[in-house]
Amino acid sequence: MDRARGPTIGLLGSYGGRNVGDEAILTSILNSIRQGRPDAMTVVFSRSPDHTRVHHEGVEVVGWEGMSREPVSQIISRLDILILGGGGILYDTEARRYLRVVRLAQEQNVPVFTYALGAGPLTDRLDCSMTRDTLTAAAKITVRDEESRLVLEEVGVMNAITVTADPALLLEEEEFGQDLLRAEGVPESVRLVGMSVREPGRAAEHLDVQGYHELLAHVGDFLVRRLDAYIVFVPMERDDIRHSHAVLSHMNSADRCRVLHGHYRPRQLLGLVRHLDLVVGMRLHFLIFAALQGVPLLPLPYAGKVFDFAQQLGAPALSGVVREAAGPLLAEVDRVWDERPAHRERINARTPAMRVRAAATAEHLLAQLDRIAPYTPVWGRTA
Repeated sequence: MDRARGPTIGLLGSYGGRNVGDEAILTSILNSIRQGRPDAMTVVFSRSPDHTRVHHEGVEVVGWEGMSREPVSQIISRLDILILGGGGILYDTEARRYLRVVRLAQEQNVPVFTYALGAGPLTDRLDCSMTRDTLTAAAKITVRDEESRLVLEEVGVMNAITVTADPALLLEEEEFGQDLLRAEGVPESVRLVGMSVREPGRAAEHLDVQGYHELLAHVGDFLVRRLDAYIVFVPMERDDIRHSHAVLSHMNSADRCRVLHGHYRPRQLLGLVRHLDLVVGMRLHFLIFAALQGVPLLPLPYAGKVFDFAQQLGAPALSGVVREAAGPLLAEVDRVWDERPAHRERINARTPAMRVRAAATAEHLLAQLDRIAPYTPVWGRTA
């Protein structure tokens, strides 16, 4: 490493995939690095380099998908540390894609730091063995929830695993004005309920698509009738739009709903949530946005990460998103609305501690960087 400059940090995650949650994670990690090590250079491994260059200034961006071993190795040879994460990237059939890059880093003695990783489900033998072997050689392992630590321990990772929290908890909002709501066709001076759905995908393959579409349609109709509410479906990635419309197709009150179609930055959607009176959602980061804004929320756990977040926040969370849960779910929606001042108070009391745990990940990273390249501030330089 050239001691005349700061460290060069590689960031490897599900970046550039046009998922608002992953982009929120990247935004927060980059901000933490800039605050703690303004001398550092960052290299983001992106699935869509053009997208990442547009949305994240001041970083070098490389496209790594479909790239052969040699050019990836050349990029890694310039790094002083490789960050794996954050977010849920270590699951069956997906984990191996990231871990191949991690192996290249370890072959060149580049230390690897896992940043508030999400792990699971991990049952495939290849993914399990690669996870065990590569993370056992990691310089430091941090995960975002207890379930991820358990998953890694079960596949045989023997290192100390530190549980922190999702980096998106540190996100700062941008204003989402009434003009943007009007452009989306959302009326003013009405009660707004935000809903978030997701596609089954490889991280949630057990979801019964028809079943959860019908379930959320029941919830939407109930919210319109019970609260005289207007429902705003907030897609966190593009395929969520299709599934939101599928829910609408089962609703009797579809005329009281709107699916957002604009392209918004994570900080903008965090600003949008401030306009909502209640949030019902499947997507973890939409629920995180609600918590940051103190909006009463009802998680719909399709995976352990959502259930774990609900537990930490003290929010109600039914087990499973299935048609059979319609009755208890509607009763819980009713209860959350009636008790929203208490829910808001509990959210506002618990979220700061979660933000502290999220900030701890950056502190662990900065300690690692200090061992590699101690920071010497330059007089007159601002972060």
